[in-house]
Amino acid sequence: MAINYNLAKVYALSDNDPEFVMQIITLFVTEVPQDLQQIELGIKTKDHKLAYAYAHKIKPTLDLLGMTMAHEEILQVEAWTKAEGKRKEIEATFESIQVQVEKAVKEIKKDFEI
Repeated sequence: MAINYNLAKVYALSDNDPEFVMQIITLFVTEVPQDLQQIELGIKTKDHKLAYAYAHKIKPTLDLLGMTMAHEEILQVEAWTKAEGKRKEIEATFESIQVQVEKAVKEIKKDFEI
């Protein structure tokens, strides 16, 4: 049973199309961890545009997969990039997103045998 993600929005959007659902979760599992690496690089190097671009890219996916806390935190990352804030203030928030995504990816891989 899904604990770290919720596919209700995905099923509603797809009219319960299992192929569409698989496409969405496969994209999540393959792309979001890579996108997080780019956000991390942007934070570490204070490349606010890089961090923003990838935070903005994954924001709808986190929402679609019912990852409410991670979605709220990615909004904080976006706000941080726009304000060009200090790195220290965003690191804990970003780390929380990473942990949530890792748990969801692991759970999805197990649940869908990816």
